[in-house]
Amino acid sequence: MDNTGVLKGIKVMIIDDSSTIRRSAEIFLKPFGCEVVLAENGFEAMSKVVDNHPDIIFVDITMPRLDGYQACMLIKKNPIYQSIPVIMLSSKDGLFDKARGRIAGSNSYLTKPFTADGLFSIIRNYIE
Repeated sequence: MDNTGVLKGIKVMIIDDSSTIRRSAEIFLKPFGCEVVLAENGFEAMSKVVDNHPDIIFVDITMPRLDGYQACMLIKKNPIYQSIPVIMLSSKDGLFDKARGRIAGSNSYLTKPFTADGLFSIIRNYIE
């Protein structure tokens, strides 16, 4: 099945301090037609959320200064952005992380390293 361009016009934000993860996500999502917004930490992400109003946000849990849980809580506390799905990214597939993500207001959880299919199916879940 050819999924080229099926997510055309969808703005996906990736917040991760790893340039490898940001690049991978961009490489995976561009062929689907997504507009990809990248941020390398929670502080940078906050201004980019305001400027870009993404349709879905993937945020790494472990980042310096403002971690993924804190970034998620800030997004979900704001009435303008609280309806944006926030997906936590973690290299650990732990129950504790998932529970803590839920408490912070996240909508779902994706384990790193992720695949193009993994990203795609989560986006389809929340956007359609």
